[in-house]
Formats: sequence, structure tokens, C-alpha cells
Amino acid sequence: MTEWLLIIGMAVLTFLPRYLPFGLAGKVHIPPLMARALSFVPIAVLTVIIVQSAFVREGEIVLSLQNHYLIPTTLSFFVALFTRQLYLTIFIGLVTFALMKWLFYA
Repeated sequence: MTEWLLIIGMAVLTFLPRYLPFGLAGKVHIPPLMARALSFVPIAVLTVIIVQSAFVREGEIVLSLQNHYLIPTTLSFFVALFTRQLYLTIFIGLVTFALMKWLFYA
């Protein structure tokens, strides 16, 4: 019996956060300042994921050339900053990462 309650509880907790934004769409007015702030959430979340995967190795911040994620991430950041071209940024990051892996871990 407790397994069924657990399954039903997980289903409800999974369904509600996904349904509520669609169910309340058009009925709730979001202030412009809040809407502008919410537009930065995906960028902030993606930045946290990338920075953590690039700088943290085995629970410690690694700022050395042995961290083969550090140089491609930094280079991709500057390519994106100066060119504002998504595909070029991805290409430079992937090529630099492949070269770092090949040079240091071949």
C-alpha cells in the first residue's frame, strides 16, 4: 500500500509543476520587472552548469593546464563575447576541447 501512495505522490509532484504554468497562462498577470528578471533564469542556470563542469574537478576548483575543460571554456567565452555567433562559438569550443584531449591525454 505504501508503494502505491509513493507512486501517486510522485506522479502528483511531477505533474503539478508542469501543468500549473499552462493552466494559469493568461489568468495571472506578471509584472514587467518580474518578466524581465525571469527571462534571465535559463542563462543563469546554463552558466552555473558550464562553470561548474569547467572549473570543478573531484570537488576542488582546478585552475591549471591539467584541467582540459578550462581552456576551451575560456576560449569559447571570449569567442561568444566578441563575435556573438553561436555556431562559431560551439565549433571553436569543440575543436579546442578535442585538441586539448588529444595533446594531453593521447
